[in-house]
Amino acid sequence: MSEKMRTYHRYLGYFLTGIMTMYAISGIIMIFRDTDFLKQEKVMERQVKPNLTADELGREIRVRELKFQSEEGDVATFRQGTYNKSTGAVTIKVKELPYVLEKMTKLHKADTKQPLFFLNIFFGLSLLFFVISAFYMYLPATSIFKKGLYFAGAGLLFALILIFI
Repeated sequence: MSEKMRTYHRYLGYFLTGIMTMYAISGIIMIFRDTDFLKQEKVMERQVKPNLTADELGREIRVRELKFQSEEGDVATFRQGTYNKSTGAVTIKVKELPYVLEKMTKLHKADTKQPLFFLNIFFGLSLLFFVISAFYMYLPATSIFKKGLYFAGAGLLFALILIFI
């Protein structure tokens, strides 16, 4: 049994190296999502209805809590750009990750509305298999197994401390 678990553990690990690398990189990048780390500024222009209020414009261009900072003539300025009230022209400055990194983080955050959420479920189940199979790789009477239990206990304790701090 332990030899089979080692084999399954090894080859599933090799198979998942690409996706584990992608999840690791995107997870680290997501830590900095509230900063401009690695983001590039892009200017977008849109046409919306004229004479919208700040709340209506925010809903239209999907900017939360949009507030006009100043208004000069027909042009209203907000933190991300400008809105011409008479023509409906909107210029927005957005900061986005480069294309590949953006795709990776979207995959990382996939939910049930996106078809790739099955990949997230498969990956999560694979990680769970790694956890369980690690305990079947060595016989319980061996010193490696006993040391492994100490490390597993320490890891669990560390995780609980991080959760409750």
